[in-house]
Order: sequence, then C-alpha cells, then structure tokens
Amino acid sequence: MLTRSTLISLVLVAVVPLAAAKNKQVLPNYVLQAETVAVVIQPGAGEPVANPTANRSAEENVEKALSQWGRYRLVPDAQFADLVIAVRKGHGGGPTIANSPTDNRPVTIQSGGGTTRVGVQQGRPSDLTSQLPGEPAGPRPANEIGSTEDSFEVYRGKVQYPLDAAPLWRYMAKDALDAPEVRAVEQFRKAVADSEQQQKQKP
Repeated sequence: MLTRSTLISLVLVAVVPLAAAKNKQVLPNYVLQAETVAVVIQPGAGEPVANPTANRSAEENVEKALSQWGRYRLVPDAQFADLVIAVRKGHGGGPTIANSPTDNRPVTIQSGGGTTRVGVQQGRPSDLTSQLPGEPAGPRPANEIGSTEDSFEVYRGKVQYPLDAAPLWRYMAKDALDAPEVRAVEQFRKAVADSEQQQKQKP
C-alpha cells in the first residue's frame, strides 16, 4: 500500500516537469531586445517554374506584416539587422529556377499601417551563408524536392553567415506566408508576447 508521503512525492514528480515547461521562455532575450530585422529568401530556395515569384511574394508579405506590427524596424541588408528572417515558399516539387534574378531587388518600397519603408541596396548584399567551392552563383534550372509547407525562420543578425547557425525560432505550415493573414508572422507575434509574459512572471 502507498503511504501518504509516497503519494505526495509522486504528485510532485508529475507536476514539476509541467511547471518547468510552462515557465520555459519561448524566445531568448536577444529576440525580445532586438530593434531591427531583415527579411530574406532562404538561399537555395528555388522558384517554381509555374510561379517564378513565389518566394519574392512571400518575402514581401512578411515585410508588410512586420511593418504593420511595428515592433521591429525593417532594414534592407542583413548585415545591419539584429534579426534575420529567412522565408521559403512551399511547393510540391518539380522544375525550379535556382538563384533566380527575381530574388534580387535593388530598391524596396513598402507601406502599411501608416508607415513607409524605403530600402536601397548599395552594391552586393552581405553573404547569408558560406558558399561551397565550385558552387554556381548564377540562375540555373533545377528539380528541387522541397516541403509543401511554407518556412519562416528567425536567426541572429550582425554575425558572419547568419543562416549557417541554428534558427532561434521556426514556424512551418501550409500557406503560412500568404497574405492577408501571413500566419507565420502572427505566430511569431504570439511567441514574442508569450515570452515577454513569462519573463515578467519570473521571480
């Protein structure tokens, strides 16, 4: 027969992990203290031949949603951003264009929520990942086998090759980068709010 003290011990063992998980901060302080963000297309993300501006449209949707949120200031180059958000539009595989010229943009004008952002790319943008020797840099046909889910990944900025590190936060879901909802940004907003709330509850 179980004694009273044994029962109490079992209850504590069951409850403590739940409490620890509940109080665990979703995002690191660096994300909560960040002020600037750059949105980029995930390197190697091919543009589907049937929709050659899919990734570019997803990038612009995310930028507009972030601008309307107003928490972070958008900057055109990842080198000067506290956070780098890499996006990739999901597709069912098939012919793609790698390193598509549509992914490069010299000037960006984004308006929304009463704010307008104009970004001018001066010269070559900073490298997001280290390039493998012999890896072709220009556009080329490919047959990419990718996920059907959209990808939204948050990385630490102001470091060399930011996308070579593990993402600080990630969200993947079908059509998560589509306007007008842009569910990936909504989920990121919730993660930030939850982290701040949990931070306030810390003794």
